[in-house]
Amino acid sequence: MTTELGDQRELRLQKVVSLRAQGIDPYPARFSCTHSAAGALSAFAESEGQAESVTVRVAGRIMSLRNMGKASFAHIQDGTGRIQLYLRRDHVGEAAYASFLKDFDLGDFVGVEGSLFRTRTGEVTVDVRSLQMLAKTLRPLPEKWHGLTDVEMRYRQRYLDLLVNEDARRTFVTRTRIVSAVRRYLDQRGFLEVETPVLQPVYGGAAARPFVTHHNELDADLYLRIADELYLKRLVIGGLERVYEIGHDFRNEGVSTRHNPEFTQIEVYQAYADYSDMMRLTEDCWSTVAREVMGTDKLAYQGTEIDLAPPWRRITLQDAIRDATGIDILMHTSLEALRSQIKGRSLSMDLKPTWGKQVDEIFKECVEPNLIQPTFITDHPLDVSPLAKKKADAPSLVERFEFFIGGLECGNAFSELNDPLDQRERFEMQATQSKQGDDEAHPMDEDWIRALEHGMPPTGGLGFGIDRMTMLFTNQTSIRELILFPALRSTPGT
Repeated sequence: MTTELGDQRELRLQKVVSLRAQGIDPYPARFSCTHSAAGALSAFAESEGQAESVTVRVAGRIMSLRNMGKASFAHIQDGTGRIQLYLRRDHVGEAAYASFLKDFDLGDFVGVEGSLFRTRTGEVTVDVRSLQMLAKTLRPLPEKWHGLTDVEMRYRQRYLDLLVNEDARRTFVTRTRIVSAVRRYLDQRGFLEVETPVLQPVYGGAAARPFVTHHNELDADLYLRIADELYLKRLVIGGLERVYEIGHDFRNEGVSTRHNPEFTQIEVYQAYADYSDMMRLTEDCWSTVAREVMGTDKLAYQGTEIDLAPPWRRITLQDAIRDATGIDILMHTSLEALRSQIKGRSLSMDLKPTWGKQVDEIFKECVEPNLIQPTFITDHPLDVSPLAKKKADAPSLVERFEFFIGGLECGNAFSELNDPLDQRERFEMQATQSKQGDDEAHPMDEDWIRALEHGMPPTGGLGFGIDRMTMLFTNQTSIRELILFPALRSTPGT
């Protein structure tokens, strides 16, 4: 704690003592409001011109103070906005006014009662007749004009960021509205929202490293889910033909502007559908939600207008890579041949252990950053898609798409693999990759295969990230701006 902050805290502690000496509780349990700040302003607008003034009881945090001898002005802020207070010594009484001047600071929560009037400058104001301390703050707020300039402090102390940063508040309100709009979209189309386990005995549904924990009573290791997929598809097997879940998934991976180990994802499953149906669902959902939340399906993102109106561009992974690099991946179907093509074109990228992973690396390096307008990339390698159905005319590929907007990967979808014999072979292939050092390989899941052996209808599945959706809707480049309390590296003293 800096000396200056320590001194201010000590002064405020002394004010707590002063208030208690006056018989005032600096932390009372309740205060009954009649209006919010916005509600009081609205009530005044409706009554202006009438003979009788509006009396209100409002509460909030003191955000500005101007002491002018026998009178003072202040602004308080609640969740709906700000309203001005006017305090006169002869209106609130000598003792209360003296306590206000001596013991109240910026940041304190107060409750007041009084009548509304308009000042000579035109501002609607509460003529305070009584006031009450509701919570005495011991630490000062960030300086008014500069706010929090330290980005990491904004994330570590998000409560302060929300207090002084209107853009941050607006972003998180937008995020909530996006989630609500997505939920309404699916509910109106007959989908059932469900909840599935976060702690799982076998993780699966994605290529990622899990977090591991231990259940003492069961004496068993469990995993925080990396995806919801396999449990949701069990529900399809059980006869719930349209299901979705919005929830947190956890992946033990790097922390960056695009990745957080805990993130919010929605997964949707529809019986008797395939990945083409999921494409239509995706583009319609995103454009509908944009119109509802933003008022338009045209978004301004990093200086570019992005048009979410369907239909979105569709291009195969093969064509996208060939257009960008000249490499035809289906003409070079061994890892050695593909690496030779990379070397021959002097492309700089990491070398991967399998053909499918190398294809994915070429795509990420050479194609993905340029996918600004909404684009479905279809037909991915089988060896990186263990839960997707093979393409009938190209067995090295699967019926899968990823979609990209603004250079961001936003979601993933399959025609779901429902052949239990094929699924076992895929898991065995993944087990081989795991033994070769792939720590993101999908584990064998006998219970899932047992479920599949009871029969799953043709099914389309879709997953997309709420965090990245909100990044695009609010024109943010860092996922940390969309997560109230993002994961951060520890620093001394935290």
